[in-house]
Amino acid sequence: MDSAFLLLLGSSLGRFLSRDQGEPRTPWVVALFTAFGVLYVLGRLLAPAPRPGTRPAARHLAWLGAVSTVWAGLLVLAPSATWCAMPLLFTGLQTLPARTAVPLAAGLTVLVVASELRVARGGHGGHGAFNPNVVVAPLAIAAVATAVLVHLQRQAARQRALIDDLVRTRRELAATERRAGVLAERQRLSTEIHDTLAQGLSSQGMLLQAADRMWSTEPDTARRHVREAAGIASRSLTEARRFVHDLAPADLAERTLAQALHTLAERASGEGLTVDFRLDGTPGPLPERVAAALLRIAQGALANVREHAWATRAALTLTCLEDQISLDIADNGRGFDTDRRAGPDGGRGHGLPAMRVRARQSGGTLTVESTPGEGTVVSASVPLAP
Repeated sequence: MDSAFLLLLGSSLGRFLSRDQGEPRTPWVVALFTAFGVLYVLGRLLAPAPRPGTRPAARHLAWLGAVSTVWAGLLVLAPSATWCAMPLLFTGLQTLPARTAVPLAAGLTVLVVASELRVARGGHGGHGAFNPNVVVAPLAIAAVATAVLVHLQRQAARQRALIDDLVRTRRELAATERRAGVLAERQRLSTEIHDTLAQGLSSQGMLLQAADRMWSTEPDTARRHVREAAGIASRSLTEARRFVHDLAPADLAERTLAQALHTLAERASGEGLTVDFRLDGTPGPLPERVAAALLRIAQGALANVREHAWATRAALTLTCLEDQISLDIADNGRGFDTDRRAGPDGGRGHGLPAMRVRARQSGGTLTVESTPGEGTVVSASVPLAP
């Protein structure tokens, strides 16, 4: 559309210069043509069209009104600018709601017809012979263009509604599956605990009670019961450690935290988002709860980046010092106002609060720095015992 505008603007200016060169108004018309073109280009750069389905910004509406006004003034002096109305027509129809776009299209069409009739009557190089096409053609073109674009707008609105329904249904299904998975895992753990730890503790209690009763009369038997109870306690401790290991993130089962974060960055890249991982310092052995918390924070932050930030690049940085370890997740997305909203999802999501809880449970802190239009940085820092 922009290329069509520039082409029509150049041809209109060329036609004016070829027919009306030397008239006193020529410098003013050329200056107005130039201002018209500069205003159009600047508006497309500084006041871009809104995203489909969103309300046009005031800056975009002001630009559309200004460029239409300049075009109308230019039309009075140089009717050759008539066909520059087509890009303006399509720009207005694409970005404005139908109740505003249709009157705009009608107004532009009336100006085009009036200009063509003035030329047909002999003004500005006309020959005085009336041609009905100067009335019918603009009306037909405008009517067809308006009908097609309004239909496309409505069809796009229906598609967006269907997509929103599908996304909402998918999220509800994922939440249902997640709840079912949590319930199944709870059932599995309760069964495991009942069959191992609970049975072991029950056996220990019985053996120790028997040893207490026999300690004076049958000391050898009592000592045997104590040794058996100690063996059961050792096996129960092994089972408890196995439970803890099974509940840790799968990515940390056979990897270090740095390797898990590198894998996470590679997995999160795609669909217009590039995620880089950087390691500063040499990581030492970390408590499992600290490594798990930092990995979960990274996963939650990258989920926010993908769903809410509209970012193209993100970076994971793991910094290892002697007394602390920190993780930074930075993106170049749209950012948000940290004073007004708790997160990029509008302040009612659970992502950032959950990250803060994980950091606090590990003995650390989590900070969020963001500015609208300048991206977001989420930083988690956990102190390490010497």
